[in-house]
Amino acid sequence: MDLSRRTLIHTGLLSTLAPALERMGLPVVAPASAQATTQGSAQAAGWKHALSLFGDINYPAGFEKFDYVNANAPKTGSVRMSALGAFDNFNMVVAGVRGSIVASLELIYDTLMVRSLDEVTTVYGLLAEAVTHPADFSAVTYRLRAGARWHDGKPVTVEDVIYSFEMLVKHHPAYSGYYRHVTKTEKTADREVTFTFDAPGNRELPLIVGELTVLPKHWWEGNDASGKKRDIGATTLEPPLGCGAYRIKEFTAGRNVVYERVKDYWGHDLNVNRGRDNFDEIRVEYFRDPTVALEAFRGDQIDFRFENSALYWATRYDFPARNEKRVLLEEFQSRSRGVMQGFVFNTRRDKFKDARLRRAFNYVFDFEEANKQFFFGQYKRVASYFEGTELAWHGSPDDAAEEKRAVAIGSRGRPEGLELAILEPLRGQVPAEVFTTPYVNPVGGGADAGRTNLREALRLAREAGYEVRNQKLVNTKTGEALSVEFLIGQGSAAFERVILFYKQSLERLGVTVAVRTVDEAQYENRLRNWDYDIIIHSWGESLSPGNEQRDRWGAPAADQVGSQNYAGIKNPAVDALIDRVIFAKSRDELVAATHALDRVLIWNFYVVPQWTYGKVRTARWDRYGRPDELPKYGDGAFPTVWWWDGEKAARTRGRS
Repeated sequence: MDLSRRTLIHTGLLSTLAPALERMGLPVVAPASAQATTQGSAQAAGWKHALSLFGDINYPAGFEKFDYVNANAPKTGSVRMSALGAFDNFNMVVAGVRGSIVASLELIYDTLMVRSLDEVTTVYGLLAEAVTHPADFSAVTYRLRAGARWHDGKPVTVEDVIYSFEMLVKHHPAYSGYYRHVTKTEKTADREVTFTFDAPGNRELPLIVGELTVLPKHWWEGNDASGKKRDIGATTLEPPLGCGAYRIKEFTAGRNVVYERVKDYWGHDLNVNRGRDNFDEIRVEYFRDPTVALEAFRGDQIDFRFENSALYWATRYDFPARNEKRVLLEEFQSRSRGVMQGFVFNTRRDKFKDARLRRAFNYVFDFEEANKQFFFGQYKRVASYFEGTELAWHGSPDDAAEEKRAVAIGSRGRPEGLELAILEPLRGQVPAEVFTTPYVNPVGGGADAGRTNLREALRLAREAGYEVRNQKLVNTKTGEALSVEFLIGQGSAAFERVILFYKQSLERLGVTVAVRTVDEAQYENRLRNWDYDIIIHSWGESLSPGNEQRDRWGAPAADQVGSQNYAGIKNPAVDALIDRVIFAKSRDELVAATHALDRVLIWNFYVVPQWTYGKVRTARWDRYGRPDELPKYGDGAFPTVWWWDGEKAARTRGRS
């Protein structure tokens, strides 16, 4: 599950709705008999105030507030944040498909349910006051709150929910894939909407349907100020109508946007909203150059900054305001998401179909030297598609309960216990090392290690059908010299120095290397058409993986425009393991199945793993307060549960 209403983070890097959005496939119609019994079964199951993947709900019905908020936080002040690039679109329905969506547009909307930031998989009612589903998870019904209102005063209706679902699925490939198992949406009472699924057993579907962002049907089907009919399938710079805690106050196209808190917001006193959304204004300034964005922060034009550069973190924050403690640097442990970041091979191309050649590329990437030269030794090498979480094949437990589970299901070294039982039917369909050898990346960091790794890379290349002729790596069957192009977008131009470092090692192997940097529109177009050799990509993973795994690694997604299966993976064993993840019946089974999937992915060398940090780096002017205990899975939860502190602001000076 990966479409949750998450803590707001503006870096220009985190996030696009896209990484959060999941795709794949077409719906399959359920048998008529299953559809006929859905509504009655749902009612029999009883109404609930919350949903969790495996029923472990922390807050009871009627709870006062989440534990991690200050319900008495002042509602005042402002915060200025930054984003990289530009924007030309306020329509989230086509976000990532056409145009560049403005940062933080989610602030103006509400979802059916909202995620708790101190639980792994639990969501509580927001637009929906209650939810019910049959015991076999074949459908879900949401009951809307009677008081939910759009900013123009009109009620939020079931028709809005159905319209939102239909438009998102129609116009956005991410949603069409993510909700492919929903075969029917219907109004089953005045304030009740039912989603019917194509098959029972998928515990995640009721939750991810609850994360649906609801849009105003009457507004999108109306006319704009000039009398022109609106088109929900097109980009727009007309500020849309919302129902959330904020609305768009003003903007300059491509440069900035200001969100203002809605003083008469319909949901201001809901338990799930108490202590949240405390700023009167949230302003996002756009910068095309990350250096300029940093200088704007240093010059007190930006209040809060998420830092993604190890270089900047190590060298660019030694200035008077920081030394005077008017600017504070703080790192927050990132527990809410895992990550795989790497150089991604397009295996649709014949030259990358042999895993031994892909593995050879890993041997000549000297991470240790790159970490030393470029990153001040701050990073560690990624060795899992779920790095940083207990879902990684090697486990990353940070408490006793996770450690106990990891041991019980066999997540240390070679697969054992439940994980081995899941993998056993696939023996012979997956690399033998999955059963025999814990995965380890090659280690560089010196001349001797470099020579050893190069020899191993040459051995693997020879096994894959290549040999060196005139200092070029040549396919022995075709006589064609191996050449590769690394494709990056302008927004990721900082990676160019790392690629050029990698290029030297690949050329020692005999590979001809080109690096191409293109504008973001061209980059996205080439990705949609699978027109690349190698790209750099990062997949963020939630703590409850599910349907999105099909979009990332599933065979159908390899041919689906707009999917995140950038590697072009078509592997029946991977597909089988994805199903085990999706249809897991307990947390232990989910973790074990994810470990198994992780091992199979990592041993197929679809990527050359890069690096991760495990913490969220932040810098802020000291004008803000926060709860004593921040939520475990909030990654700092700024600005969601923070507030303006007038006394601190007065001491910090610069603005009031």
